[in-house]
Amino acid sequence: MDAGLVREARAGSDAAFARLVERHQAPVRAFLRRMLGRNWDDADDLAQDVFVAAWGSLGRLKDVAGFRSWLLGIAWRKAQDRMRSGLRSQARDRSWLDEAQRSDGISEEDRLALADAMAELPTDQRACVALCLADGWSHGEAAEALGLPLGTVKSHVARGRARLLAVLTGGSDDA
Repeated sequence: MDAGLVREARAGSDAAFARLVERHQAPVRAFLRRMLGRNWDDADDLAQDVFVAAWGSLGRLKDVAGFRSWLLGIAWRKAQDRMRSGLRSQARDRSWLDEAQRSDGISEEDRLALADAMAELPTDQRACVALCLADGWSHGEAAEALGLPLGTVKSHVARGRARLLAVLTGGSDDA
């Protein structure tokens, strides 16, 4: 049955490919969920990527009867890429945290409180604080990158700094 649908899809039938997706979506998602563990949303997003890649490379499928195994091969390679990317990201995060702990002397408790306080800042303010205070950008550089007026960036940085200091020192937040 897949072979006929694959031939039709190769001939340009969106409906045939939609039927292939319908037939194989659950097994692909289940495979990716098992591969990626508890991150089911990530697995479901990746399943969509698998079908997009399959649609784009359907012409390169050599054996139309082997569509299912070909599709799961795409899923396997995408899962490997995602897992490797996740490991690299974790290593970068650990390295950054280790370096930050060595260089600034902030306790883990204060670091977590700071992260929580950053998450509570309004989005624009958080971006300005992240660029100017955490990454050392000038107000002008941040204004250009964020597409905000210079005065707004300065104001966001000042208010954000006040909120963060209030959290870390246990003071009141007047901003």
